[in-house]
Amino acid sequence: MNKTIVLNSRPVGKPQLSDFKLVEEEMPVVKESEVLLKTKFVSVDPYLRGRMSDAKSYVPPFELQKAMSSGVLAEVTESQNEKFKKGDFVSGMLNWKEFQTSKGENLLKIDDQTAPLSNYLGVLGMTGLTAYFGLTEIGKPQKGETIVVSGAAGAVGSIVGQIGKILGCRVIGIAGTDEKVEMLKSKFGFDEAINYKTTTDMTKAIAEVCPDGVDVYFDNVGGTISDSVHANINRMGRIIVCGAISAYNDTSVPQGPRVEHFLIRKSALMQGFIVGNYAEKFPEGMKHLSQWLSEGKLTYSETIVEGFENIPQAFMDLFEGKNEGKMIVKI
Repeated sequence: MNKTIVLNSRPVGKPQLSDFKLVEEEMPVVKESEVLLKTKFVSVDPYLRGRMSDAKSYVPPFELQKAMSSGVLAEVTESQNEKFKKGDFVSGMLNWKEFQTSKGENLLKIDDQTAPLSNYLGVLGMTGLTAYFGLTEIGKPQKGETIVVSGAAGAVGSIVGQIGKILGCRVIGIAGTDEKVEMLKSKFGFDEAINYKTTTDMTKAIAEVCPDGVDVYFDNVGGTISDSVHANINRMGRIIVCGAISAYNDTSVPQGPRVEHFLIRKSALMQGFIVGNYAEKFPEGMKHLSQWLSEGKLTYSETIVEGFENIPQAFMDLFEGKNEGKMIVKI
C-alpha cells in the first residue's frame, strides 16, 4: 500500500495534527509516458498555511480529503517516459505521497553529484531563488547600504543576509533566540543581530544597530517587528514583503500602524512578490547561487526531520521557530 497525507480539516488559528490525516491507498501503476516517483525529501514552508484555508490567493487552496503538496525531491524508480530513466532524481511541486506517477511535466532533473540532494529544496531551490530575486530585483542593494532581515535564521532569511554581504552591504538580522542570534553572526556573517523575544523596545534596538538608518528591509514576518523596522527606514528605502508568518494563524484581520504616512514621507518603496514572478530568470539565479556555494561564499543550515508520517509535525514546528534554516523531511 502507498501512504499519503491529506488535508482532513481546515485549521482555525494554528494548525493541529487533527487537521491532517495519514491514509493508505493502492500503489500507483505507471502508464505510457509516465514515471513512477519515490519521494526522498519533502519541503515544508510557512506559505502552505494559507493554502489550508478556503481563501482566494495566488494559488488555489488545498482540497479537503485530498493530498497536500509542496516542493518534493524524488527518485525515478520506473519510467515509460523517454526524458527520464530509472535512477534519475527530480524536483517539483508534488503530492505528499510515498509513491506517485507523473507525466514529467514541470519536473526538474537534478545532478546528485554536484550538491547534496536536499540542497535543491533549499539553497539551490525555491528558497535560494526567493532570497536572490527578492533582494536583487526589488531591494536593489548598493554597496555600503544597510539591510535588515526579519526571520533571519530561517531558510530564506539566512540566504538573504549572505547575499547582502556578498554585495558589500551591512546586514542586520532579527531572530527569536540567543542561539540563532549567535549563529547569524558566526555562521552566516551578519554584522549584528537582535533577539526580538528579549528586546523590550524594538524600534530603539534597530536604531542603535542601524545608526545610519535602514536602506533595505527584507520582511519575512510582518507584524510589530516590521512596524519597528518601518520606523527606521531611510529616504528612498526599499521594503521587500516576502512573508508574514506572524499573521498566518490569525483568525481576524490584524490591525497595526498604517504605512502610507512613512512611505510618503520617506519616498519609500514597499512591494510584495512570489518567486514565480521571476521564473524566466531562474537560470540566472541558479548560476549565481551555485557559483557562490562552490566558492564558499554561501553556506546554509538545514533542519532535517526523518519519517514520512512526521511531515505535519515538521510543518507545525515552523510556527514555533524550531527550525534553523530550511525545514526538510527525509523519507
